Amino acid sequence: MVRERLEDLLRERRMVFDPEAELARAESDEQRPVATAPGPSVLETRNLEVYYGHFQALRSVSLAIAARQITAIIGPSGCGKSTLLRCFNRMNDMIPSFRAAGEVLFEGRNIYERAMDVVDVRRRIGMVFQKPNPFPKPVYENVAFGARINGYEGRLDEIVERALRQAALWDEVKDKLRHNALALSGGQQQRLCIARALAIEPEVILMDEPCSALDPVATLKIEDLMRELARDYTIVIVTHNMQQAARVSDWTAVMMMADDRAGEMVELGATREVFTNPRDKRTEDYITGRFG
Repeated sequence: MVRERLEDLLRERRMVFDPEAELARAESDEQRPVATAPGPSVLETRNLEVYYGHFQALRSVSLAIAARQITAIIGPSGCGKSTLLRCFNRMNDMIPSFRAAGEVLFEGRNIYERAMDVVDVRRRIGMVFQKPNPFPKPVYENVAFGARINGYEGRLDEIVERALRQAALWDEVKDKLRHNALALSGGQQQRLCIARALAIEPEVILMDEPCSALDPVATLKIEDLMRELARDYTIVIVTHNMQQAARVSDWTAVMMMADDRAGEMVELGATREVFTNPRDKRTEDYITGRFG
């Protein structure tokens, strides 16, 4: 059976990663879903294809993102995970050679329609990047920045405190709101960036390897924060850390690179199923470390 082969391979390679143990630590009293598709979705791609000039980065990617749950996108480097993530709020539009075909639906509407307000899309679908990128301004101004330009001037104090509390940072910075944000630790800076995204009240939060530059303690805080935020927000995370995907996500999408280097979606399912009983041999090979 696939499950036994996975366990044998993990033992042979002396890998620290134990899918069962990681999932057991992440589970609450309620069981995780075991269905192979999330059902009603807030975000969805249909036959999405992405090109940078003549190079095809994504081929026919169809993926549904469940509301108020965490979906992890995993796969080898270069398979298009970050490209796909940036398609969800049109961040790729800033690359001159970018073009897309197919659909990206947000609440049933294609965000690549000509009439779509891109600024509104990016307000409702926020993003946290790989490395913390606070502005060289006070902590308060970092969080208030987006709210101010979106016309929330009269509620800034309330918004800043709410966002910092949601990001589990208020107690650490409430006496440092006028201090430069660059003086915070790396983990605090990343939570500050999450607070900045939360301040404009998005519905979806995209996270592109948000812990790759952080130490294990800061990483754990971000993971705990993601689980808390998933009660109110839809979260999509790209990660190379399979332990992290197993710990925090409800659903896992696996991407691979075709022979011509185009990224393809090979599997989507409940995280437990993907890590312990993958349907695709390439998924099994990847999560057991045989390639990637």
